[in-house]
Amino acid sequence: MNFENKYIRFDWAVKRMLRDKANFGVLEGLITVLLGEPVHIVELLESEVPMAFEDDKFKRLDVLATNKGGEKIIVELHLTRYLYYLECILFGLGRTLSKYLQHDTERDAIRKVYSISVVFFDIGRGCDYLYISSKNKFEGVNTHDTLYLNSKEYNSIYLKTPEEVFPEYYIIRVNEFNDVAKTPLEEWMDYLKNGHIKDDTTAPGLCEAKEKLQYLSMDKKDRIAYERHLDAIMVQEDVLSTAKLEGHAEGHAEGLAEGLAEGRADVACNLKKMGLPIEKIVQATGLTPEEIEKL
Repeated sequence: MNFENKYIRFDWAVKRMLRDKANFGVLEGLITVLLGEPVHIVELLESEVPMAFEDDKFKRLDVLATNKGGEKIIVELHLTRYLYYLECILFGLGRTLSKYLQHDTERDAIRKVYSISVVFFDIGRGCDYLYISSKNKFEGVNTHDTLYLNSKEYNSIYLKTPEEVFPEYYIIRVNEFNDVAKTPLEEWMDYLKNGHIKDDTTAPGLCEAKEKLQYLSMDKKDRIAYERHLDAIMVQEDVLSTAKLEGHAEGHAEGLAEGLAEGRADVACNLKKMGLPIEKIVQATGLTPEEIEKL
């Protein structure tokens, strides 16, 4: 195996390396590219989780950051596979906010909340690799106007729309990226999916990733743990693919059986209308006398 320019997967980096303040530049780059403005991470917001979900906190990362105007924002990064994905994102973000925004001074200081999901697996139906949901607004049923709400900031009251405050959700569907990396966002997608970073990249965060996330820079213990992580991913994907194929085959067989049953019932019904004796219809269709009587 050629390890030259081999970079560590992003999900592993979030779990291990990117929680180190010295490596915040990588995360800042991804958030900057998505939001379209420079972002600086101030600190991590480690949420308390029940023991049953202890491993989940390593697949989710909450950060307090500032935007280009110096305003505080909260960004929650998700990398966990969930069955009820949207519900779990909402629950996780609510848990983070309820823990951090306990005082009026903290609530007043937060400009915006963002939820970013980096998805390395099949999440549903769609053709794009990036989806953004920010249509959180109240519209009049009859007048179709937008409701503005009173908000306090800097000891003054002014009007603010819900979309200015409510979370903005980003879902990055890594496996759907199949383009040539030309823009900073596309370069990030190329790294997330293929582990590739251009030698001359200027994309925010990827220059830091080239330096910080080198496979060869890990010690032996971390390499072994990382290789086990890759093996676990391969096994998981194989199990899910097998289950999907078996489910498809089972569904096809069930559909075929249902079609055959409906066809035999139609034939039996027609033979019954023609006055053919029940025993002859049984021989022709394989249905029981009771099933034929009900037709």
